[in-house]
Amino acid sequence: MTSNNRIVILGGHGKVALLAAPKLAAAGFAVDAVIRNPEHAADVEAAGATPRILDIETASVDELAALFAGAQAVVFSAGAGGGSPERTHRVDFVAATRSIDAAKQAGVDRYVMVSYARADVDIDAIPESNSFYAYAKAKHDADAYLRASELNYTILGPGLLTLEPATGKVLIADADGEGVDAPLDDDAKVTSRDNVAAVIAHVVATGAASRTKVNFYDGETPIADAIR
Repeated sequence: MTSNNRIVILGGHGKVALLAAPKLAAAGFAVDAVIRNPEHAADVEAAGATPRILDIETASVDELAALFAGAQAVVFSAGAGGGSPERTHRVDFVAATRSIDAAKQAGVDRYVMVSYARADVDIDAIPESNSFYAYAKAKHDADAYLRASELNYTILGPGLLTLEPATGKVLIADADGEGVDAPLDDDAKVTSRDNVAAVIAHVVATGAASRTKVNFYDGETPIADAIR
């Protein structure tokens, strides 16, 4: 860990971010959580983070870069949350790519993107008429933009998110979101948000999974053993 230990989380009032903040704080990081609504500040503070008020949907690259300056890592855990296709595009793609450009501009090399397991393949598997398509395309394209950057990125690909407590144990899936050794039943393709938060803290603290994507579900292998 460098002497500068500040982490910036975008989407700071989201369920994953509120679970990740105390884990990062416990690992010795100072967490700045970016939120749009000042009324959410108390929740962020209760999670051990410092609220930073900025609407990433409208923030410029320069505004984001000013916020990122001096940070050790940026974590993108924001999302439109199944809103309109237009807002999904603005948050999950436009804001995401601006934040990638801003990290580069600010000299922040480490960038962790919370995506989902099938983001690489869903745009070829589901029709554009499907209500999920806008989200799948936004995440796919944002991930591709990040891969093309020079940043030291990690893309996290959890499955269907649950509210179960973290087990600290995961199952690594392949690029299609399937089991590495055998196909998985759909009911196995779930990941607790708390485990996602634990993986965020792990990859930020250790630098694991550099310049790669990790697809994972709740499983039996300790996070530190599964993600190196």
